[in-house]
Amino acid sequence: MLPCRFCRQNGLSLVLLGLFLAFLAGQIATGFHASNAERRAQGRPPEPMADYLESGHFISATFENWESEFLQMGMYVLLTVGLRQRGSAESRPLDPAREETRIEAGPTPWPLRAGGRWRWLYANSLALAYAGLFLLAFVGHAYGSWIHENEQRAMQGQSPQSVADHVLGAQFWFESMQNWQSEFLAVLSIVVLSIFLRQDKSPESKPLASPHSQTGT
Repeated sequence: MLPCRFCRQNGLSLVLLGLFLAFLAGQIATGFHASNAERRAQGRPPEPMADYLESGHFISATFENWESEFLQMGMYVLLTVGLRQRGSAESRPLDPAREETRIEAGPTPWPLRAGGRWRWLYANSLALAYAGLFLLAFVGHAYGSWIHENEQRAMQGQSPQSVADHVLGAQFWFESMQNWQSEFLAVLSIVVLSIFLRQDKSPESKPLASPHSQTGT
């Protein structure tokens, strides 16, 4: 009974974790084969899986995507604090008086009881967590992209590039910008589409009978 109850109470996180691991495994498998196909085309021997997981090809591609996702979610958390979109389920109501804060019975989190800086940190902890995750992913992307760039340069008989030169170069920022723009397009799509479209029983949608002008859920 306990596992069933645990799964029911945490089903969304468990399914998302399962999908993440499944697609990560798919990325590793397909990236491994694609990288070795490229190596064979260049007349180099294939590399084992362990070496691939330490390669710039894998590290850069992985952290490049994580970086853009954490940027998207962090900026969305911050922008929705002060900005509104009339009719969107993803926006706070236009009239602050219409906002309702429902607090279920239970112990108050200890940072609120402690007050001071602990309260401030707790009050901004979600945005701070995303900022930290973004910075870690950004560094991972920069490191992996730099390794991959130097691997390519070595094959072409060119001298290696410094980390600073790579991070300041167009290639690194092209990799970032092509992901960043797509993330904000995705956020824009749900903000705007949720004005007119519905998904029954989804917390990301307004109730079916709600007028298009209703802002928030």
